[in-house]
Amino acid sequence: MTVRRSVLMTSCCSVAMIAALAADTTPTWTPETQVSLKVVSTPRLSPGGARVVYAVNAPVMTADRSEFVTQLWLATADGRENRQLTFGDTSSTNPKWSPDGSMIAFTSNRKDNRNQIYVIRLAGGEAEQLTDGTAAVNAFEWSPDGATIAFTMTDPKSKDEEANDKGRNDFRWVDEHVKLARLYTTPVDKGTDGTRVVTQVTSIDRHVTSFDWAPSGRRIAFAHVQSPVADFWPTSDVSIVDLDTKVVTPLAASEAAEDTPFFSPDGAWVAMTVSDLPARWAQSSRIHVRPSSGGGAPVVMPRSPDGQPNIGGWIPGSTRVYFSEAKGTGTASYEADVTTGTIRETQAADDAVISGLHVDTAGTSFAFVRQQSHRPPEVYVGRAGATPVQVSTANAEHAALPIGRTEVVTWTSTDGRKIEGLLHYPVGYQAGRQVPLILNVHGGPAGVFQHTFVGGRGSYPLASFMARGYAVLRPNPRGSSGYGVEFRQANIKDWGGKDYDDLMAGVDRVIAMGVADPARLGVMGWSYGGYMTSTIITRTNRFKAASSGAPVTNLMSFNGTADIPSFVPDYFGAEFWNDPAVYARHSPMFNISHARTPTLVQHGENDIRVPIAQGYELYTALKRQGVPTRMLVLPRQPHGILEPKLQVVTMQSNLDWFDTYLK
Repeated sequence: MTVRRSVLMTSCCSVAMIAALAADTTPTWTPETQVSLKVVSTPRLSPGGARVVYAVNAPVMTADRSEFVTQLWLATADGRENRQLTFGDTSSTNPKWSPDGSMIAFTSNRKDNRNQIYVIRLAGGEAEQLTDGTAAVNAFEWSPDGATIAFTMTDPKSKDEEANDKGRNDFRWVDEHVKLARLYTTPVDKGTDGTRVVTQVTSIDRHVTSFDWAPSGRRIAFAHVQSPVADFWPTSDVSIVDLDTKVVTPLAASEAAEDTPFFSPDGAWVAMTVSDLPARWAQSSRIHVRPSSGGGAPVVMPRSPDGQPNIGGWIPGSTRVYFSEAKGTGTASYEADVTTGTIRETQAADDAVISGLHVDTAGTSFAFVRQQSHRPPEVYVGRAGATPVQVSTANAEHAALPIGRTEVVTWTSTDGRKIEGLLHYPVGYQAGRQVPLILNVHGGPAGVFQHTFVGGRGSYPLASFMARGYAVLRPNPRGSSGYGVEFRQANIKDWGGKDYDDLMAGVDRVIAMGVADPARLGVMGWSYGGYMTSTIITRTNRFKAASSGAPVTNLMSFNGTADIPSFVPDYFGAEFWNDPAVYARHSPMFNISHARTPTLVQHGENDIRVPIAQGYELYTALKRQGVPTRMLVLPRQPHGILEPKLQVVTMQSNLDWFDTYLK
């Protein structure tokens, strides 16, 4: 691994952590340590599979900066060589090899803080900027011959809009003048006049979300929705544009949501995901394979085990599509055989999370990111029949820290349904010793707790809790992903009902195991986990402390202010004005008079998914009743916390809150 001076500037947090470890003979986990974990992503194998490029995201925290910055790294497939490829104060992301393997294209915001496409030649030299649009590039793909790059770019502001912004006349009408992403192409090489001509290839008033080149290089299949607002995902259709004529021909435009098209290597087929009907937020979909000519019926593959296939692409030969999806607390990879109409599991990791799977052009090598509860994420490269090789060492210092044990525990809920979850033990736990237990509820509700590394970033510092003597239970109650469609939709019209029973039965299970001290129980969760936390404190006083992050607390006001107004009506079967009783019955705020649990509320100020008013409703109601409460407002933050300094504050406030009431 080569080290340059710029590398040392990527994360003062990592430097501080290393210094602390050198000074302390008994290193331990802290929020600062967890924030310094590097996120490894998007491994891409070169044509032939000899090399792999990947992205490493690290925090930068100085007196005037608090952000995560991504740089690209390049390694040989055997892991013997590994070097940083891009440098600087701004991010470089989404690397993709040219078809001949001589160049890597990527996006970077190094100019005017707008993502544009750059190309770096492996023979040497500085990265060259290919696009210079007035708006940011969203996604891009090389043409099969490597001469052209297609990309999506959001419509720029008009001159009048820019003038109004400068003149403080920047009013806006809700749901009007929405900016759409459209599809463009640009040549890689400059013309004789020294410039590149950017060509817009889609003019339909639809927002392009994903696309793929035909092997001929003359057509592009693309998915598009009515609006970029999250609520419009069910409107997704797939069309094909002819690059010579710019004519757009619909390929799949039913009432279902058709998405993520991929051309087969021979160009005869287009694979895509198609939702079941009705298209529900507790999603279920299948892989459909359609003739790219548009004629004939699609080949509809059987439902995958979890019903949420994430297509990676085609295997050479044009008969098999590979995909991955959650499988319980782990992940699995599959192949869908178009000729036999069957699905075969190719790789399963019950105790690990596999992401970013990429297969090389020959179909013989694959790269992926792997992590486990006790192992941080790193890039691996494998071949069929051989043990994958770890090629990155981005988190070597974190891997050396002591970590508590994690195990999968199962229990039976009140109606006989089997539930499982992850139980994280304190560092050095001795059997038979009762310790404080924190129940951690995931978001979604169709989220899932898997074997992700406990020393990672976020709101809840699991490794730090474990280092302080806490056990943490992370259940997957009904409504979760990873256990099939029926399980994921089992909480429809029943939020805070049987899923509440699932959670309480899980806590009882850990108490019965002799691990949890029933007198020292806490509960925490973000988003839907915040909803469940808020519900729990109105239904029981068994928990001595709670932390509710970005909580949905009032289904009526939430549905009228969030960016997904179809979400709650889909789960409950009615708008609130048609059935106000069901909204009230399942809203924590309508039962808040029973709450007595000291509760910390945390919320991003710019959250449009769960607007901050939801957190204020909970905080105000608790405060007016004399229940101990505090509310942490996180400026500039959306539904997730994007700034490392604010992640540290959020994690530390959770540690302090539970220490106050459970220690």
